[in-house]
Amino acid sequence: MSRIGNNPVGIPEGVTVDVKDNTVTVKGKLGELTQSFDTVDIKVEESNVVVTRSAENKESKSKHGLYRALLNNMIEGVSKGWTKELELVGVGYRASNQGQKLDMALGFSHNIVMDIAPEVKIETVSEKGKNPIIKLTSHDKQLVGQVAAKIRGFRKPEPYKGKGIKFVGEELRRKAGKSA
Repeated sequence: MSRIGNNPVGIPEGVTVDVKDNTVTVKGKLGELTQSFDTVDIKVEESNVVVTRSAENKESKSKHGLYRALLNNMIEGVSKGWTKELELVGVGYRASNQGQKLDMALGFSHNIVMDIAPEVKIETVSEKGKNPIIKLTSHDKQLVGQVAAKIRGFRKPEPYKGKGIKFVGEELRRKAGKSA
């Protein structure tokens, strides 16, 4: 029994869901997303989308909740959008953007310049006395997470001082330094 898969997904106003040939398309005010699926059946009923298993084998059971969660993320993305915020912790760490180019100074001998996908809106916030913050916004949750993970991978937070790029609100496990 899938607890997540059995829950219907509500469709808010302004969002349309089309199911054709093992592909579901979700359109909303922020964009359009498509997802292919197999081993499950997706039906649009009034203002809900229902995901049901086509068989009772292990593969169908495992993908039942997965496709329901992906569908929910798509509907929420095209109606509200997804945002990830990254914080640069460290002396001299800076970030700025020119359009879709992100320029970061992370303590290396050179700045890191990264091209961001056009579907992702990027914004950098730098206030005096606070750590710089990079805000990533898009209608595609997977793409935002992938771009955020790539940026975080340039300088992961280290466990002693906490320097590096971390998600806002992320709890870091800190280690004690040398005992004299």
